[in-house]
Amino acid sequence: MRKETILALVALGLGSLLLAQDLTALNVALPSIERDLNIDLTTAQWVVNAYLLVYGMLIVTGGRLADELGRRRVFLAGAVIFAGMSLLAGFAPSVPWLIAARALMGIGAGLMLPALTGMDYAALPAQRAELAGGVNVGAYGVGMAIGPMIGGALTELAGWRWIQFVNVPIAALVMFGVWRAIPSDPRGSHPGIDYAGIVTLSASLVSLLFALDQASSWGWGDWRILLSLALAIVFGAIFVLVERRAGAAALVPGDILRIPGVALPCLLRVLMAPAYVALVLYLPQIMQKLMGFSPLQSGVGMLPMLGGYAVVAFLVGSLARRISDRVAIVAGMAGMALGTFLLSRFDVAAGYSGLVVGMVLMGIGLGLFQPASVTDAVKADSQGRKSLAGGLVLMFQFVGGAIGLGLTTSIVASSQHAAVSDHLASLGVALPAAQRDALDSMLAGTASAQRVLAQFDPAVGQRLLTIAGDAFAAGVQAGLRLDAVIVAIGAVLAVVFLGRVKQAAPRPTVSRPVPRR
Repeated sequence: MRKETILALVALGLGSLLLAQDLTALNVALPSIERDLNIDLTTAQWVVNAYLLVYGMLIVTGGRLADELGRRRVFLAGAVIFAGMSLLAGFAPSVPWLIAARALMGIGAGLMLPALTGMDYAALPAQRAELAGGVNVGAYGVGMAIGPMIGGALTELAGWRWIQFVNVPIAALVMFGVWRAIPSDPRGSHPGIDYAGIVTLSASLVSLLFALDQASSWGWGDWRILLSLALAIVFGAIFVLVERRAGAAALVPGDILRIPGVALPCLLRVLMAPAYVALVLYLPQIMQKLMGFSPLQSGVGMLPMLGGYAVVAFLVGSLARRISDRVAIVAGMAGMALGTFLLSRFDVAAGYSGLVVGMVLMGIGLGLFQPASVTDAVKADSQGRKSLAGGLVLMFQFVGGAIGLGLTTSIVASSQHAAVSDHLASLGVALPAAQRDALDSMLAGTASAQRVLAQFDPAVGQRLLTIAGDAFAAGVQAGLRLDAVIVAIGAVLAVVFLGRVKQAAPRPTVSRPVPRR
């Protein structure tokens, strides 16, 4: 392999690592963010979901822009946005500011990641496509693995805001490396941007997530929840109509999704994403809120899953010629389903050791599935749309993850809210709505929750904390069981349909005689 190629892969790997570590580092810090900004978990999850939604919405547009305007050019523009918004997120004085900055960071990430994927595959010959996938996803896996440790250490030593601040110098280093190691690629024709598709799909997803977010407080029969669900359906239907009329400029192009080798990985990413995103968020919550871990301890505690993911992803890349994509995808889905199921049966009394086997299986499954599914999609299209194909796969994962996280959080919040309300009723205690809602964040130790708990006898306050913890655990277990079933369905679909999917063969070029005048 040439020296220039190695330097290019290192620069691109560092870019993937940057994006991954930012996401997992902040998940470890969410309990501290809840406490610092005096919010509950259903609000805190928007710090993650706002980023995921914008990221997912723009990743396909980013892929199209990268293919048409130049991958290096689009990547550098996205990195500037990502770094600038990271700085603003670090200075956030309130949760609306933080959520808005994280959402705008998603714009930068949505431009960066598909360009990275396209540059990775373009840097190597077609016969080494598996290695490109292994480097790309493996570096992302390393970032996922070290992110919780970086986030935990920064949260304890300097505060959660420094998780955002450190993105700035790392992004600057990545930009310099890409500028030096990656040659500028030529511009294509200016692509059309499907603004209507972006707006309608975003409106549908935000309406759905808002309903999931508020259902625990308002109840599923509340008119506002029903209206939000209705809007989600209406905007979803409009999105389908808009996409049919958008043609080649569509956010989700119909022609590329009609390629089975692209469509199936997209579907499987949707089905694995809820478990993946929920575990990355809730395992640190379990360790900190229920097992008494510090942020750094919970970050290190994620290594069996995220470290295993990184190691296996690199091995899949290096052994790609000996392991078929189909075997890796099916085995990966099965490992993720079993790992999630075992983690859904965690017992706080058993401690951390009860989480290890499930995390290891989940990590192995992720490492097998992620690079193989991206490689399948990228190789399936014969028209050179590498960034677009990779972007579609990632878009479906992020959208599926946002919905899955919203659903899991709704289950957890509803369980805890109902259990605490029932106990207050049994004591004959009636609290104003604001004070009752404040108790939903008592496990995080927010100031508002502490003020309400101080109104009770210490024994009653401790009993409320115990009930909230038990209900939180039961809610997480229920949510993860549902996620495990969804991944298992994906594993079955992979077994049934993957063997029938054939890679798209390159279209032969036929020279036509020039007609004589």
